[in-house]
Amino acid sequence: MAETALKARKFTKRSLPREVKLSIKASLAKKAEGLCVLDLRELTSFTDFFVIMHGNSSRQNLAIYESIEEELAREKIKPFGVEGLENAEWILLDYGNFVVHIFSRRAREFYALEKLWADAPRLDY
Repeated sequence: MAETALKARKFTKRSLPREVKLSIKASLAKKAEGLCVLDLRELTSFTDFFVIMHGNSSRQNLAIYESIEEELAREKIKPFGVEGLENAEWILLDYGNFVVHIFSRRAREFYALEKLWADAPRLDY
């Protein structure tokens, strides 16, 4: 129990892994909206964090994606997989310990990941 409380306390903007912070910085540079980070460490084993945001057009979503990928590539961090570039309604970048979700506003409302993972501690930007 004390370990869980300690992890929960450590979930702050300052305590996020560097690569997550870089993805946030790159997203905000392209005016991503509604950005939040969900801490999934206590809820699942497939990843530690979701970084969720939306853009106002498929063009903006692609620009956000490119910004994230370029920023992390400078640090020699490459995604394990990328999906959704064709129509850019929901672009997913899987970096292993964190997954970035770039939605259109409509797709974000429809899939409602924040509601699905409502038990996860959350940071808003």
